[in-house]
Amino acid sequence: MKRREFVRYGTAALGTAMLSSRTFPYHLYAADTKKTAQDTIMLGRTGIKVSRLAQGTGTSGVNKSSNQIRKNGLQGLADLLHMGVDNGVHFWDVADQYGTHPHVKQALKAVKREDVVILTKTHAESESEMRADLDRFRQEMGVDHIDIILLHMMTSADWPTRMAGAMTVLEEAKQKGVIRAHGVSCHDLGAMKTAAVTPWVDVDLARLNPAQVAMDADPATIISVLKTMRANGKGVIGMKILGAGRLRDRIDESLQFALAQDCLDCFTIGCESQEEFKNLLTRIPAASVRG
Repeated sequence: MKRREFVRYGTAALGTAMLSSRTFPYHLYAADTKKTAQDTIMLGRTGIKVSRLAQGTGTSGVNKSSNQIRKNGLQGLADLLHMGVDNGVHFWDVADQYGTHPHVKQALKAVKREDVVILTKTHAESESEMRADLDRFRQEMGVDHIDIILLHMMTSADWPTRMAGAMTVLEEAKQKGVIRAHGVSCHDLGAMKTAAVTPWVDVDLARLNPAQVAMDADPATIISVLKTMRANGKGVIGMKILGAGRLRDRIDESLQFALAQDCLDCFTIGCESQEEFKNLLTRIPAASVRG
């Protein structure tokens, strides 16, 4: 079976058993040319160019904290973000829930605003909540505009009804240039299916890895929905590529799996140290062509 045919039809036969067996069919996922973390990717039809890798900041991110904050502090995480830009990774993935807006502001003391794409996330539902978040987020980050804002962690298929107020404000903000794109992060298969066909969604953040760790369905099902998203012109960003750290002993397999999926524009991974980040920059191109 050819690699292209396998990736198209054979994903359903993979999943948890593939990784638990410690035997990964590298050759079936190997690219003809290397892919790197620094590759410039057009994110759907947004007109926004991002690096293939986004620097995540929200591992175990709750209550305004995350592993990145706890291990690095304000300046340490700012330095990590700065290091990413210096190494060609200019896409920052932050969120109000993670508490990482002040770290963006600190990093921007050493990085030009126009040199980085900033994605953040909100739990606002009503118009008033969303207007307040837009003002607060920009103040916390010290910016006049935000590239991408996502409604954070949609968990039901009816989210457009529940989030209608916030969606209206974000659409207005895009028209005024306060943001460049809006969308959702999904933590539910029904929510993801809704996002795939909802015209309002410019960008979707979706969980995907070959072991079905912290995911909303098996890989084949998720990939099918994400292909619909891409066909509808939406930018698709993968998350939980390493299963929120639970696939640390399967990094190369997980990276190669993500890199082979044409339903993903790019993906986010939350490194917790400069050493982890440097290691990832080396492993991504090696994984992409490993046979």
